[in-house]
Amino acid sequence: MERALVVVDDTEKHRDLLEEAAELADGVGADLVLLSMITEEEYEEMTETIEAMAESGDTGFGSDTVLQVARNFAEDVARDALDDIDIDYEVVGATVNEGERADEIIRTAEEYGCDHVFLTGRRRSPTGKAIFGNTAQAVILNFPGTVTVAME
Repeated sequence: MERALVVVDDTEKHRDLLEEAAELADGVGADLVLLSMITEEEYEEMTETIEAMAESGDTGFGSDTVLQVARNFAEDVARDALDDIDIDYEVVGATVNEGERADEIIRTAEEYGCDHVFLTGRRRSPTGKAIFGNTAQAVILNFPGTVTVAME
């Protein structure tokens, strides 16, 4: 492992996974890329809120503010989870449609030269997987490197 992508979210399982990934990466001298994703719907809601705030006064908010919020969130999670681990990491924010999470994970991992992906998965019935898809399964099947999935 030279560089690993860790999908970051606001759950205890994600924080635990980030800490484990960082310890492994630190042990082999690898870097981390932290990916924080927000859905298109969340992006639109946040954009409307930010635009309303900007119209009410000179707030300094611009079009990149929403993705910066996603990156700041990942930075906060990283600061909390990695306070005892001295490791280099880069934070990436992305907007996605709900069914495109796996594609974004793979695209980002390839763009940043990651050879390992860490993400969480949910236990679902076979019917649920067939109807709604499964991000973890899609990443496992389509990412050309190693994938570690921590089940929620």
